[in-house]
Formats: sequence, structure tokens, C-alpha cells
Amino acid sequence: MTVALRRTLTTLLFAPLLVQPIEAQVANGRQPVPPDRVYPIDPMSVPRPSMPAVRVDSPVVIDGILDDPAWSMTRPSGDVWIQTMPDLGMPASERTSIRVLYDDQNLYVGAVMYDSDPYHLSVPGLEQDFDTPNSDLVGVALDTYHDRQNGFLFAVNPGGAVFDGQASNDQRDLVPAWEGIIHVRTSVNDSSWIAEFAIPFATLRFSPVDGEQVWGVNFSRRIRRRNEDAMWAPVPPQYRIYKFSMAGTLDGLSDLPRARNLWVKPYALGDHLDGVRVGASSTEWDGGVDLKWGLTPRMTLDLTANTDFSQVEVDAEQVNLSRFSLFFPEKRDFFLENEGTFGFQDVSIRNYRTGSSPRNFRLFHSRRIGLSPTREPLPIGGGARLTGRIGNDTEIGLLDMQTRSVGSSADGAGYIAENFAVARVKRHLAGGSSIGGIFVNRQDTGGQGTSDYNRAYGLDANVAIRQNVLLSAYWARTDEENPTGEDANIGMVQTAWRSAFWDVSGLYKQVGDGFNPATGFIDRTAVRRFYGTVGIHPIVRRVGILELNPYIDFDAYQNLDGALETRLVEVGTAVSFMNGGSLNLTAAQRYERLFEDTNIGGAAVTVGEYEWLEPAVTLTTPGNRRLSGTLAVRWGDFYDGTRTSISGSVTFRPNQHLSLDAGAQHNDLELGGSSFTADLFTARVRYAYDRRTFFMAFMQYNESSEELIANARFNLIHAPLSDVFLVYTERRQLGSGVTDRVLERGVTLKVTKLFAF
Repeated sequence: MTVALRRTLTTLLFAPLLVQPIEAQVANGRQPVPPDRVYPIDPMSVPRPSMPAVRVDSPVVIDGILDDPAWSMTRPSGDVWIQTMPDLGMPASERTSIRVLYDDQNLYVGAVMYDSDPYHLSVPGLEQDFDTPNSDLVGVALDTYHDRQNGFLFAVNPGGAVFDGQASNDQRDLVPAWEGIIHVRTSVNDSSWIAEFAIPFATLRFSPVDGEQVWGVNFSRRIRRRNEDAMWAPVPPQYRIYKFSMAGTLDGLSDLPRARNLWVKPYALGDHLDGVRVGASSTEWDGGVDLKWGLTPRMTLDLTANTDFSQVEVDAEQVNLSRFSLFFPEKRDFFLENEGTFGFQDVSIRNYRTGSSPRNFRLFHSRRIGLSPTREPLPIGGGARLTGRIGNDTEIGLLDMQTRSVGSSADGAGYIAENFAVARVKRHLAGGSSIGGIFVNRQDTGGQGTSDYNRAYGLDANVAIRQNVLLSAYWARTDEENPTGEDANIGMVQTAWRSAFWDVSGLYKQVGDGFNPATGFIDRTAVRRFYGTVGIHPIVRRVGILELNPYIDFDAYQNLDGALETRLVEVGTAVSFMNGGSLNLTAAQRYERLFEDTNIGGAAVTVGEYEWLEPAVTLTTPGNRRLSGTLAVRWGDFYDGTRTSISGSVTFRPNQHLSLDAGAQHNDLELGGSSFTADLFTARVRYAYDRRTFFMAFMQYNESSEELIANARFNLIHAPLSDVFLVYTERRQLGSGVTDRVLERGVTLKVTKLFAF
């Protein structure tokens, strides 16, 4: 749908909320419309821009000022940046200039963000991977192989904090846990803020060809107080800067270095443990090493020995009021890096309403490695991972990890050593499509006369029928020594269409009663699922409203005999405000059929059919303000009783150094003939002395388990990608009838050092 047709339809549907005419926008002080182009433009049809990178003979001094003589060797980009929001297709309200240089070691980017009010820049934090939605920033996305699919993302805020990530599959997957060495300095003056950064070529992966090569590139800028996003190579609002198929080009790069790309990162660790669950207190010293080796420009080998994740933040507690298992996300950097390569799962695509996500199904979920079912860490002896490409189109991933035995499994108090192996291959096709296969094996290696195994294998495809129409499908099967059912297969087909105005998708999935991915996650088995949604996204830009998103969802589950188990019909409207806040209003008609007595939230609900109406309201205030928060209310009948749920969080950020967060969830239930509450309380403090020194404390109280969990962490980055961690963790039993006691308590000191060759 063209911009003109979409705006015509919006006018007919929402006449009282018409957009201001362009003349009024200019009169209100926005950037004047250039005379040589008609605005608003259609981002899908405008030609992609290009810019040169200029070689310099000596390193550039990174100080955030751009006064190095090398910057005078190139002109800043003169392109007009185009808004993605709030005024799609219009020129950015403030000018941005970009220069790119390079030498034998680094790629340099110099960015000047002109600003009529630089004293109201939003800087929510100085930590790595800062809160980008609520920050002013400038970003660069580099498609170093120019395959229009994969690359690297770097964003910098005015305080000099860096967000970096690895993007793949043309924006479908982003791994923020990826980290690379990057040198950044920023400065703020009366008319602009400046970002100057050097990206070592050793941080990137690219083809080391002789002569000139071309990279894909895009730049973005966020002006948070105006809720404005603008890009150098414009894209529609449903996409992000790492939509590489719509990027511009960076040319002029030639004779780039052939780095050895060998990183070695040893660690030393000491910890003290005590508590009821630990037994006698103990103090231990340990060590290990991680190695990253770029075997070829497109293939990377990661090795790890005596792997440790003691510095990772504890899981956020959850209240389970469903009859299905909860999903806990992976937080360990080693497994998050290149996670997209191994992804075989339900598809969740940013800004598409698909009705599914990896929280519903993953054939491989790395949390099964080195963590018990109760989320206790298990020792990992070591492992290896090989990821990369063969040629331009074939992506491979190989992973092998070995855990060690803990305690005695004979009495159920321990865990047998296991080996986990994963092999993944994907073939990338034209237009962003791909087909692939995967094999996952989990094998007991404890040497105690057992040989339990669980294997999974499957095929998947993601097809881009058009620029904004996607088709996804997969089939997989599991094999194990003692099957739990007759049908060990799963299959899914899904299609989604997302334009700037329309949002339509549909899904069908069938899961057998014997499908059991022991190295993965599945929320429901022995079901057939049918899902469909239709929604629209009219741009309003009046009375404080930016966009409306009315929609209707239909979701149904049948058992394998065709009997209806679950049905959801939800009507809702999401309102996005010009200031960055939002309001969601929903009304859901729910149906549940229980074929056996079921425990829900700790209460026994008897066999039967249950149907109820569940309204909900969620309000989120702008996150760039000193005080912000979210409030959600859900109420109505619930199975054979009622439920009222109130949850909320508040964040106080007095400056870029300090952030205070508090949250609460209160559930008041009448269920199974009894009345009870299920509450959860959290509090978090973050303090950044500078961009290298951080302190974080996280406290949680789960009323259901009557446990208080505290986690405090000090982090000093003493060299690039090299850290000192001091971590304190405590789990304490509270509650009526229970003596206050420490279940687990530990203090850990961990030091890492990266050596790059």
C-alpha cells in the first residue's frame, strides 16, 4: 500500500484525528522541506544512498571533538535524513552529519548531531548495552559481507555508553550479548553532541580480498524528547536500522588487513559458599579459559574449558497462574553469542504480530546445558563451538558441551555427567529466504551403567514472498530410549504480512503426544493449534496520539482427537503517544476445558469446561523521564472462581549514573473453593561511576515460595572485554511457620583478561 493510499484510508477512518498539514509542521519550527524532493517520501521506493570511506595514513585520535586533521580529508554526508517516526517520510527535525575514515587497523566514524536544545538530551545510563529505547543515540549498522542479511550494530549515547550486537537474517535476529572491542568518546556543546569512535577491523568479520570492496551500511539517530527516529537510508516503521536489505552502501574500502583474529580470555575465581542447601561452608579457588579463533574470515571457533557463569545476574522470579511450564531466558553470554545460528523455534519477528515466539517452542534451548531443572548451576567441563559460513550462502553451527557429575544420582540427589551436541546448517536464498536442518543429541556419559539419550532433528524454512510478506514452516522429531507417547513429531506453518498500515498473520501447529525435546523447550504437547490476527496501524499525530493499533486475535487448541481444549478471542487497541508512552486496552473471551483435575496457582481445579471474560488495561509512561513506570490491571472470572491482578513498576533516574527500580505483582484469587494471594516484589539499584565501573543490586521476594533472593554485583572493566567481578548472592527462607534461615549464600571474586593477537 502506498503512503498516499494509506493516508487516505486513515483520513476516512479517523477523520477527527487528522494529521497536521505539512505547512503547519514547517511553521512549528521543523526542518524546512527541501525544494528538490516531494515529501513525505515512501521509504520502500526511494533509492539507497551511498558514501565513501577515506583512507588515512596515521591513526585518528579518539577524543570526541573531531579536530584531528584527518577528518578534513572527507566531506560529511550531505544526505537528508528521513524520519521513521513520528512523521514517516518527512525530513528529520535536526541535521546530522557523518564522516567515515579508515587506516590499516580501524574503521573510524565521526558523527555530529546538531541539536537546538542539547541540554535536554536523554542519557538513561552509562552501562554496556544501555536502555536504547529511552536514550538519545546515534547508530551504525555494518553489513561487512554485503550479503544484505547479516552484520554488526553499534549505537552510542551522548554519555559515551555503547550498545553493540550481532544481527542476522535481515533483522529477524539480534544478539545484544555479542561484544566487540570498540573505542568511543563523546562531547556535548551549545549546538550539538558529537560521537567519535574507532572500530578495530579485528572486531569485525569481512572478506580479505585484494583491492576495493563494498559494505552495506546504515546510520540512525534518535531524539528521545521528540520520540523521533530518523535514518540515513530510510526504512518503514516496522523495520530497524539492521534491515540490511534496505541499507545504503559504503565504498572506497581497499586492501583491508588480514587479521589473525585470535582472542584468549583466561579467568581466575575464588568463592565462598554456605547455607542449609550447601551444607558445610567451603572456600574454593578455580580457573578456566575461553578462546576465540577466526579460522577463516567467515568461520569462528570458540573453545571453553572449566566454563563459569558466576557473574551472570540471577533469574527474575515469575508467578505461574497457568497449567504449563514457565520459560526462563538464557542470560549467559557464551550461549547468547551466535544464538541466531542455532535457532530452530517458533518465529517471533519484531513489529509483526505472529502469535508465537521462542517462549513457546525451541528445539534447542541452551539453558538445558549446565543448569538443573530447578535452575541450579551444574559444572561444565568444557566445550567447543564452530560458527560461520561456507561460501556466501551456507551457514553452519556446531556445538559440543560436556557437563560433569554432581553428587549421587542413585538416590536422586545428584546429576549424571552429560554430553550435548548440536549441528545446524542453513542455506540462504535470494530475497532473505532460507532453508535449514538441525540435529541435537543429549547423552548420559556418567559411566554408571546408564545410556539414556534424547535426540531431536528437523527441517525449517523461512521464505520472503515479498518485501513484507513472510512464510515460515518447520518439522521436527525426537527420539529417546523411553518414549512418552506414540507421536514424536511437531510441525508448523505460518504466514505474516506487515506493512506500515496492515498487520495480518495466521498459524497452524501440531505437536505429538510423544514429542519431548530434552535439550529444548515446549509449552504444550499433544495439541493442534490454530491462530489468526488482523490489525491496522493508522498514524494519527494529533491530540498527543502518534499511532493506534486496533486488532483482533483468534487462538484455539485442540487435542489430537479433535476436542477443543483452549480458545481465546481477544479484541484490543494499543495507543502509542507522541511522548513515547502507551496505553493498551484488551478484552479477552477465554475458554478452557480440563480433562483431569489440575493444579493451577497452587489450587486444585476439577474436570470441566470453563469460560470467562477477561478485560485488561496497561499504561506505560515515557521512559526518558526521571520518573517513569508501568501499571497493568487484569480482572474477571478465572476457571471456577475469580482473579484480580495488579502489577506495576516504577523507575527513578535522577541522572545518567543512578537508576532505581521497584516492582510489584499482586494476584487476588478465588479458585478451587479457596481464596489466596500470589504476590511478587522486586527492587533493583544500578550505579555507574563511569563507563568502566558499575554496581548493581537486585532483590526479589516470591510469596508463593516464601523466599527472599538477593544478588549484588560490582564490575570493573579494567581493559577492553576484561573484567573484575565481585558478586554476592543469597537465598533466604521467610514466611509464617518457617524459621528465618539462609538456604544459600555465596561470595565470588572473578577476574578475566583478554589477550588479542
